[in-house]
Formats: sequence, structure tokens, C-alpha cells
Amino acid sequence: MQAASDIFLGWTSNPQGNDFYFRQLKDMKTSIKLKGMSARSLEDYGQICGSTLARAHSRTGDPALISGYLGKTEAFDRAVTDFAAAYAHQVEQDYQVLKEAVCAGRLETRPG
Repeated sequence: MQAASDIFLGWTSNPQGNDFYFRQLKDMKTSIKLKGMSARSLEDYGQICGSTLARAHSRTGDPALISGYLGKTEAFDRAVTDFAAAYAHQVEQDYQVLKEAVCAGRLETRPG
């Protein structure tokens, strides 16, 4: 999904005010090295990815129509927030079940 009508994917800024412009979602030339990344860097990376994806999604519809549909209350904001919190909770539960399955030998794991 592209945020712009050209070959570029989109742009975003990090919390420090640095601007980034992404040419392709996956071009096989380079990628972020997640292994060994600090928690803070991973959080920054997540914010950049989320902002880029949100910007691309925001351009998929008519802004006035979407705004009119959502209205002026915070109902949509609360619904999205509640969904995100519930989803995060479910992911944590699923991860716990996965760890228990590995520890009990019901699921085999390999390094890397």
C-alpha cells in the first residue's frame, strides 16, 4: 500500500524530528537488523513503521467522508484503543501458552 501516487512508499518523522522517506517496502537491498537492537531503538522502529502504515491507510479513502462517518466524539478512538489493549493481552496469553508448550516438550524449537 503506497501513501503517495509514485514509486515511493511514504515518509515519516521519528520523535527526534528526523525525517525519513521510504522508496520501497521491500527491495532486498537492505533491512533493519533487529537482532541486538536496544528496546528504545525497537520502539522507535515500531513508531516509524506504524506511522508509515497509518499514513498509507489514511490515503485510501475520502477524508471528508471518513471524518463525517466517525463523527466528533471519541467513540472511535476509544474503540481502537480498547481493541489494541485486548489484542495485546491476547498476544501475551498466546505467548505464555507457547512457552509452556515448549517447556513441556509438546513443541520443538531450534535456535535461529
